[in-house]
Amino acid sequence: MINIILFGPPGAGKGTQSTKIIEKYSLTHISTGDLFRKHLKEGTPLGQLAKGYMDKGNLVPDQVVIDMVDDKIKGSGSISGIIFDGFPRTIPQAEALDKLLESKKAPITILIELVVPEEELKKRLAERAVKENRPDDAKPEVIENRIAVYKAETVAVAQYYKEHNKYASVIGVGEIEAIFKNICTEIDKSLLV
Repeated sequence: MINIILFGPPGAGKGTQSTKIIEKYSLTHISTGDLFRKHLKEGTPLGQLAKGYMDKGNLVPDQVVIDMVDDKIKGSGSISGIIFDGFPRTIPQAEALDKLLESKKAPITILIELVVPEEELKKRLAERAVKENRPDDAKPEVIENRIAVYKAETVAVAQYYKEHNKYASVIGVGEIEAIFKNICTEIDKSLLV
């Protein structure tokens, strides 16, 4: 199994690239946002548990998120791999994900970080806000905050996978196809290890 974490700040191009990676490597897409919406909508026990925390304004505990990921993997049948989108966001989540995948004898293959200069991110997020009619995202202070939160809370996950020799970075600026080719090179290299 190929298990990939596509990583990078808001506006780095993860959505665009993950679609191409899923298609080329026949991967199952796991987005924690999608999982939350599914479980809440269907009123599953995990959804009800998450809702209890959310209704009180609390963060959903990592274990509930991991249980949702596990449920998705179990429900996906025979799969050739997974691409994780927007997860893990913290070191405890990375550790919990590693533990889950190790129990399935299918560890993370590689985390690929899309590296994009901050000014380019701001430009992309402002453009995306207009294209996707997300006026809040067009506000400079909202964009600044999203990047700051990423730096403060999420960047450490890349370091975690660096320390486990499961990290690669790709410049996320340029032609979409050229970036995709560079990502595929890193994935293919990681499969040879």
